[in-house]
Amino acid sequence: MKPTRLPGLVLALAASVLLGACSILGAAGDSERGTVYAPTPGIQADPAWPRVGWQLSVNPPTAARTVDTFRIAARPVPGELQVYGGASWARAPSDMVEDAILRTLEDSGHVPRVARRGSGIAPDYRLLLDLRRFEADYAGGRVPAATIELHAKLLHAREQGIVAARTFTVAEPATATDVASVVEAYTRALEALSRDVAGWTLAEGDAHARGAGD
Repeated sequence: MKPTRLPGLVLALAASVLLGACSILGAAGDSERGTVYAPTPGIQADPAWPRVGWQLSVNPPTAARTVDTFRIAARPVPGELQVYGGASWARAPSDMVEDAILRTLEDSGHVPRVARRGSGIAPDYRLLLDLRRFEADYAGGRVPAATIELHAKLLHAREQGIVAARTFTVAEPATATDVASVVEAYTRALEALSRDVAGWTLAEGDAHARGAGD
């Protein structure tokens, strides 16, 4: 299925349309609401990750409205954003990213307690996230890659200082151009991203805690 162009790339206007219940394709009938996709990434911890003794809270990712949309976005060429007709996400991209990272850390068994911000724990570290891209990028090719770009900051809660910062970019090629194949690529991308971010968070926090004598 080919993505549908956002005319003129008026992204400020597109943001409000993308987040609405109606289709941007003109007619907003049931056929345009179509299939709702819910990627279910698997959780794979690395045994080599350090085991830490501190607590962590994960902030909900911030994201631009054109990124954090229920429509499945595609970028056929640089500077042009489109969406797949008749398809949408069951959850916002920021929610999917937060959940994948949180579950990876929780299920790893390498951190005694990790929770979302506001859960009531007194964290030693806070993970701050900024979701910058969540799109199927063709990058001049015939088949797109599910592309996620996320900037992460690890903050020491007591000192309120940034321990480490890094931008993660994952691009998982789809096996075909149909929406189902693109969604499968997003599942793999979420798995890779969550592993990268979880491993980095544990390693950087462990190094800081050891250096501080915690």
